[in-house]
Formats: sequence, C-alpha cells, structure tokens
Amino acid sequence: MSEKESPSVMVDAVVIENEKLLLVTRKKDPFKGFLTFPGGKVDEGEKVEDAVKRELREETSLDIEPTDILGVYSDPSRDPRGHRISVVFIAKVISGEAKPSSDAESIEWLSVNEIKELGFDHNKILKDYRQWRNTKSTYWSSKA
Repeated sequence: MSEKESPSVMVDAVVIENEKLLLVTRKKDPFKGFLTFPGGKVDEGEKVEDAVKRELREETSLDIEPTDILGVYSDPSRDPRGHRISVVFIAKVISGEAKPSSDAESIEWLSVNEIKELGFDHNKILKDYRQWRNTKSTYWSSKA
C-alpha cells in the first residue's frame, strides 16, 4: 500500500499598481502561454508571506508587500499537476522594474476589464478580486 502524497502549499499574488493588475505569461506547462497571477511553491520552513515576496522577486524582479489575503484556494482539481493549495495575497509594488524571469515568459499590466482568460483557477481568483474591491471579503474555493 502506497502513502498518499500530501497537498503542496502555494502562493499567488494579485499585484495592483495604477489600477492595473500584474500578470505573467507562463513559460512552462501546465498552461504554457496562458496569463496567470504570479506565484509559486512555499519552501520548507518558509512563511507564506515570505514565499510570495520571494516568488514575485524570482518571477518578475519586483519587490512587493502583501497588504491583504484575498483567499485560500484548495480545490483538488485547480492544478493538473496535483493537489495544490494556494494562499492568494493582494499586494503592492515596493520597488523594482517588472522584468520576466524564471517561469515567466512575459509580463503585462492589465486593467480588470482587459483580462479575458487565465490559466489554472485564476479566473475564479479574478472574479473574487472584483468582489473584494468593494467588500474586502476573504474567499475560498467553495465560497460562491
């Protein structure tokens, strides 16, 4: 009998600057070529707030500051690579110039209304962000 693998903990960030959101075009599968919110895996011994800062620096060369938690997304089918639980932060840019690196092919700043189709479950995250702007509520996978 084999042991079940535990879910991985991830972080993503909805970075806001001048009323535009930061999106990256993925360089690798899954969702290669799709726009997504930047993020990645939490390392062993790392706080999620430190992980989101590190991941954003690695992917975009930006230093960011998380200002709020949008929600926790844990639907087992949200990522085709396996069960990934993501803590999604709202963040602002502290310093740096956005340049793609590591997993990002390119970077775009888009207004909420310009964003069409995103990879993973990031369309749900975008929908929740649209509501968050008015309510400042926190969301999770099964919250309508």
